[in-house]
Amino acid sequence: MILSDKRILEEIEKGNIVIDPFDINCLGTNSYDVHLGEWMAVYKNEILDAKIENELEYFKIPPEGIILYPNRLYLGVTLEYTETHGFVPFLEGKSSVGRLGIDIHSTAGKGDAGYCNHWTLEISVKQPVRIYAGMPIGQLIYFEISGEILTPYNKKKSAKYNQRSNKPIGSMMWKNFI
Repeated sequence: MILSDKRILEEIEKGNIVIDPFDINCLGTNSYDVHLGEWMAVYKNEILDAKIENELEYFKIPPEGIILYPNRLYLGVTLEYTETHGFVPFLEGKSSVGRLGIDIHSTAGKGDAGYCNHWTLEISVKQPVRIYAGMPIGQLIYFEISGEILTPYNKKKSAKYNQRSNKPIGSMMWKNFI
């Protein structure tokens, strides 16, 4: 079941959901709107290798925005830091963003119970489009979990994305090969 706005607020009060910064105006009927942070990144090499740590080039989005182009993967990050304890968070694009031809994730829309960080976005576009830091970019939806959690994500030794960062985090697939 998806949490309602009232239930999201109750879980924030209990500390089971953390959203920082939090703005009540971003709370939807059954979701919370998140915004694009100021940092983005692109991979330095055109050809990526799943067995190595691919180097990133970071940049800040200027006040006048930045134009994204097709056939390029951009890594963005949510402005909001989130924690989700006892629920499964899903990040989906907003329909207004999708109608501009912007995809905010390739395959990583589902988080894990215990995920505590900013969300890295895998951004691609259908045609050139200008984006801005702080613009609404997605919405978090929270699902109830059936059953007890043995090990939340933030306690797993194998978790690859536990290091808190307000910058996008590149793929750590290479850690699966060591």
